Amino acid sequence: MTPRLQKTLVPYLFLLPALAFMATFTLYPLLSVGYLSFTEYDILTPPQFIGLENYRDLFGDQVFWISLRNSFTYLLVTPTIIVLSISLAIVVNRKLPGIGIFRALYYIPVITGSVAIGIVWQFLFDGSGGPVNGLLLALGLIEKPIVFLTEPAYTLPIAMAMTTWMGVGYYMVIFLAGLQAIPTDLYDAARIDGCNEIQKHWFVSVPGLRPSIVFVAVISSLSALKVFDEIFVLTNGSGGMLNSGVTMVFYLWRQAFKLQNVGYASALAMVLLVITLTFSIVNVRFMERGEN
Repeated sequence: MTPRLQKTLVPYLFLLPALAFMATFTLYPLLSVGYLSFTEYDILTPPQFIGLENYRDLFGDQVFWISLRNSFTYLLVTPTIIVLSISLAIVVNRKLPGIGIFRALYYIPVITGSVAIGIVWQFLFDGSGGPVNGLLLALGLIEKPIVFLTEPAYTLPIAMAMTTWMGVGYYMVIFLAGLQAIPTDLYDAARIDGCNEIQKHWFVSVPGLRPSIVFVAVISSLSALKVFDEIFVLTNGSGGMLNSGVTMVFYLWRQAFKLQNVGYASALAMVLLVITLTFSIVNVRFMERGEN
């Protein structure tokens, strides 16, 4: 082997383990799901090619449109998380005694299992006498307990609130790092110009956090589109009354693992892939334009 050829091949040899890993666990499953989306497959029998029939059934499926609407509604979590986590980062970005303890406390939901948190939230909103119903009854806001988790109007908002509570500590850390990277001279200049505390953060902190805001917007919106755990735990795997809490990933799971419609679930997965890919490209383009 000539030195020139050896020099050319060595980088690819170092990349080979990573490429093999990606081909096995990313590319192959993606191609397999793409193929299965054109078949009728129930795991027990070999897949039978049926062309675009799954996609035609999909776009005529009322539950699919409900799941799509719920998934896009779930995106409202993103601006809520951004506002709350920035506010929380500003609060804990102070040199006060014991402030590290408060930062750790706010981060605890992030490292707590989603199933455990879901069980706690089930208890909070229990319709037969949970703390939330008890508080509302004590304040005289309701006359009888509300069965929150079986009432279609409440299922999705409660899941979204749970997602927000679970994620705000994580994004707080990202914004806290961004705040600490902003030069203190800018705050001093804003104070000299007559800015109060709110104006100081509006005109200095928020513009300085723009890269972090775009990053959080991308990852939190993609997470919202792929939400599953919260819905599964809060509704005990049912998706809520009248499919009120069914999201695209939950509907995909139901079709694949409960109804054994693997081909149909694969078509769902490909539609979700197109949506998330489009969303990612739009967000990345927005990020690049913001950096110019």
